[in-house]
Amino acid sequence: MKILHFECFAGISGDMALGAFVDLGVDPDDIRKELEKLGLKGWKLDFAPEERNGITGTRAHVDTECGETPEADHVHEHSGHDHHGHEHSHHEHSHHEHFHHEHHHRSWKDIRGLIEQSGIREGAKNRALDIFRRIAEAESRVHGVPVGDIAFHEVGAMDSIIDIAGAAVCLDLLKPDRVTCGEIELGGGTVRCAHGILPVPAPAVLLLLKGAPVKTGGFDKEMTTPTGAAILASSVDEYITGAASFRAGETGIGIGTRKLDKPNILRVSFRESAAAGLSDSGGKPWISEELIFMEANIDDMTGEALGFLMERFFEAGALDVTLTPCTMKKSRPGTVVSVLCNPEKSDSLRELFFRSSTTIGFRETRVNRLSLKREEGILTGNFGEVREKTVFLGKEKRSSKIEFEDRAALARKQGVSLDEAERLILGVKCERS
Repeated sequence: MKILHFECFAGISGDMALGAFVDLGVDPDDIRKELEKLGLKGWKLDFAPEERNGITGTRAHVDTECGETPEADHVHEHSGHDHHGHEHSHHEHSHHEHFHHEHHHRSWKDIRGLIEQSGIREGAKNRALDIFRRIAEAESRVHGVPVGDIAFHEVGAMDSIIDIAGAAVCLDLLKPDRVTCGEIELGGGTVRCAHGILPVPAPAVLLLLKGAPVKTGGFDKEMTTPTGAAILASSVDEYITGAASFRAGETGIGIGTRKLDKPNILRVSFRESAAAGLSDSGGKPWISEELIFMEANIDDMTGEALGFLMERFFEAGALDVTLTPCTMKKSRPGTVVSVLCNPEKSDSLRELFFRSSTTIGFRETRVNRLSLKREEGILTGNFGEVREKTVFLGKEKRSSKIEFEDRAALARKQGVSLDEAERLILGVKCERS
């Protein structure tokens, strides 16, 4: 499983994320080509190697000096409400020491239309829309106005659009199977924004990171910006705290704007679960993977309802579902419903457990599954084509089996039993492909 992990020990901002993704291996030209499809003029996106406290990485910089006409940093008198994001590095980041005045007012509706009508790749488009939507909803709650009335100063500025859309493009190009994140440093002190001076963390940041493990006080500056928080809120599948066991992969370092007494960097890396992905060459002759196991005891559903529930679980991506008879309290007969799934499917299956069964709670554990490698081939002959699965222990072939559905189809066609259909397939000279 391809896991992308964020380490935000010095916070996160839009440009730090962009720099880290490029340092991880994303081609800057691929990012620029996609961003050009937004149709915005007057921007330039550069990446350059830099170091902080002896650690080297990549710094991203958006130049908008030849872009939009600067506007004073105040509330314009127009029909809608004007609610602002917070100050950003290169206008978005709190990693700047001053308050920049080059900000355009753009509403959430304007930004949504810009992205929706662009030719940017679909995955990146959906991600960028989700990030902006989360910021708009957070600002809506902070200011007590409808989302549709939200308009931004800083977050609506061109450089922030480039940051957010660029991060969305990178995530789509990297295509991780899962995204994880450790504890997030928010910083400390105060931050100056369009509403005045506020204590860190700013309200929108806390709303965006609700439920995430965060800490403050590691720095006396705002270290996690609304844009950085929204990128995490949109992309992270699981927050991990404490010790972790994994196989380390490629790492990228994003350089922040500020030079502090501690490294102002963001680290992203590919990692593999310690329980995942051993191949038959250079490792054990079986596959080991970390899965989620859910289990509930149910005594008030009919057999038909349980059978339908099993079908729903498989449709939602469960790897295995079993129904086991049991005896519950007061000697009532019941059924143990057990579900095995990949971590990325767990949330949808959890919801299905609560919505489609009568349980009010279930047990959940992480388990390691060991399995043998399987390969699927096609057998062809005068009976047509059937699928055959072959199992290997390392490079040793252990067994082969014709798919049930294909055996059953041939049995119905020939008017014979399943065993006879299999003998017909195996007894006829055929080609394997």
